[in-house]
Amino acid sequence: MKSIMLGLATAVLTAVGSAHAQDASPGNAEAGAVVFKRCMACHQVGPDAKNGVGPVLNGVVGRAAGTYPDYIYSAANKDSGLTWDEPTLTTYLRAPRKLVPGTKMTFAGLSKDQEIADVITYLKQFNAQGQKAAP
Repeated sequence: MKSIMLGLATAVLTAVGSAHAQDASPGNAEAGAVVFKRCMACHQVGPDAKNGVGPVLNGVVGRAAGTYPDYIYSAANKDSGLTWDEPTLTTYLRAPRKLVPGTKMTFAGLSKDQEIADVITYLKQFNAQGQKAAP
């Protein structure tokens, strides 16, 4: 009887935990703006953004890798076949050179899952023209 009750309790807690995890907001745009300051040495966002050491990141979420106009990408990035969706960006931001060996991006990566989620949420606000989407 104890094992049945323990199994039932475990199943209920697992179901509740899974439902809660699905409802949780993965990132915070305000916190992401702070994290993005580390990226600003190479990347820009917003209506006046320009390519620099790295490409403009307006509209990056959902964009094919190596396709921002007038930026000279490494062959590794251009030929990666990646699309910058959230799971791919999460992996890339953790270890860029591991996902795309030969990339020009010298940033070692972000080690904290929350910072990665926050910066992706921040970037998602910007459409391809650099306008922030309405909340």
